[in-house]
Amino acid sequence: MLRKLFAALLLGTALHTYAAPIERIEPPSWWIGMRSNKLQLMVHGTNIADYVPELHYPGVRIAAVTAVPNRNYLFVDLVIDHEARAGMLDLVFRHGDQSFSYPYALQTREKGSAERKSFASSDAILNLMPDRFANGNPANDTVAGYPDKLDRADDDAGRHGGDIAGMAAHLDYIAAMGYTMIWPTPLVEDNQPRYSYHGYAATDTYKIDPRFGSNEEYKRFVAQAKQKGLGVIQDVVLNHIGSAHWWMKDMPMQDWISYDGKFVPTLHAHGSVADPYASQEDKTNFVSGWFTENMPDMNQKNPFVATYQTQNAIWWIEYAGLSGLRVDTYSYSDPEFLAAWSRRIGEEYPNLNVVGEEWNNNPVAVAYWQRGKQNANGYRSYLPSLMDFPLNETLRSTLAHGDEPGSNFRPLYDLLYDDTLYPDPMNLVVFEGNHDENRLFTTVGEDIGLYKIALSYIATMRGIPQFYYGTEVLMKSKNGARDDGAARRDFPGGWAGDKVNAFTGQGLTAQQREAQDFMRKLLNWRKNEGVIHHGKLMHYTPERGTYVYFRYDTKNTVMVALNQDKAEAALETRRFREMLSGHASGTDVITGKTYDLADKLVVPARTALILEIK
Repeated sequence: MLRKLFAALLLGTALHTYAAPIERIEPPSWWIGMRSNKLQLMVHGTNIADYVPELHYPGVRIAAVTAVPNRNYLFVDLVIDHEARAGMLDLVFRHGDQSFSYPYALQTREKGSAERKSFASSDAILNLMPDRFANGNPANDTVAGYPDKLDRADDDAGRHGGDIAGMAAHLDYIAAMGYTMIWPTPLVEDNQPRYSYHGYAATDTYKIDPRFGSNEEYKRFVAQAKQKGLGVIQDVVLNHIGSAHWWMKDMPMQDWISYDGKFVPTLHAHGSVADPYASQEDKTNFVSGWFTENMPDMNQKNPFVATYQTQNAIWWIEYAGLSGLRVDTYSYSDPEFLAAWSRRIGEEYPNLNVVGEEWNNNPVAVAYWQRGKQNANGYRSYLPSLMDFPLNETLRSTLAHGDEPGSNFRPLYDLLYDDTLYPDPMNLVVFEGNHDENRLFTTVGEDIGLYKIALSYIATMRGIPQFYYGTEVLMKSKNGARDDGAARRDFPGGWAGDKVNAFTGQGLTAQQREAQDFMRKLLNWRKNEGVIHHGKLMHYTPERGTYVYFRYDTKNTVMVALNQDKAEAALETRRFREMLSGHASGTDVITGKTYDLADKLVVPARTALILEIK
């Protein structure tokens, strides 16, 4: 009996002689069968570095243990051989005659996980802010320990109570609108004292904010969405965290945060990463400077930071069953880290699409980051997709000035010449708006015709279309300077007692119903049109206020004719004979009306015609 008890003590599985000082181990779990067999655990707890970890589990071994100046951390490198089996392994920690064990789950991956389907040009993405979309569980509106309380009267910074349950309750609506992907802004814990609904100042990147729900609820939501034909794209922030992150109370290393944890603001010099004349000072400041004092910048030159963030992204993909990632403020992170991070994601998930935010109206700056780009400085990126900010800005500017003399679509036409800069322009995400821009309907002067032109263009142009929640019911913001609070108001019908309900149509104006019906028809038509998903693009120089382009393949042709003038336009169709040869008519996909193409095409004022040429 004594011998058995002694053996159990040695293994640390049956007897704890000392209270475990561990506060957390991250990642909190892992999987067998990953392409990489390496896993680095961050172990955090009071004086945990005084302990020596041991492991006795078939196919898993400790390769290295690293103690850092902060004795409250240990970094334990594991090797998980391919013959390892799923199960609960015990990490044993010893310090003299004291020992304890910590159970760690090694799980089986979902079948086909590595080859999962991702978002592509056949999809339509809905960008929404969970806090402002729908409140499905009022019980989590205010949570103890989270000082930023519910305040629906404050559009600018207040929490409004939207949550995962609210998104889940309206999956049928989202699917019926024609969307195939959902991109919610960040859902991980953001326990900042103010503005926490925003989500981009994480305080725990392995935990869903309890005011949105739980990790388990998020995982169920993703599964429910899949059953409705909807994938979920997770918003990831690599560049920075929130000042209330648990790290900030007990920093793992002095250089865990850029500038050794001291606030130095970034000057936002995007071009410095590739500018052949840029000073090293400017290059360092761009990737190491902080956004604000409330957003400490991560130092990804520290290899432990880099590994932590890479494993965090993989953990969420695997745990939640994600269909893709959107990476916030992509270019602000360390370039070499970004190359390694995106390469590792691609190795584990060869088909997974990842779209980065490089908020820049210069296509040269955006193209720099796309996978396959041959950059002059030799930098090699592995990022598949980027948000097409140059196209977004040009579209909105073109339509916003539609009433000015001489205004036409020439800027949009000229912009597409820059597609020669992109290795894969078809994999860019094109969008009419997002959570950081004033509302589209406001931008186009509340003109329903220009609004429909914008949506038609995004839905039929090359790339992956993305739309912002509420665009379909003409939600408005303030005109002029950017106003986030106004652009992020609650979706009508998402709260009990709302007099207007966009989910059911109750209380919508006739114009709102018209807009909603238009988008629903447009996106559901697009869903099954391979010629739009993968077809070639040919466009013609804009004349006056009109612009004509075609999407075509070996079987089908779609003609898009845009007219932003206040008068109808008669276009001579012989100009388009290269595309129309042998075709005398086209059918509008929205109205079903057939248009004669034998001589002239009359495009009504402020109208987008999308004609299927049969």
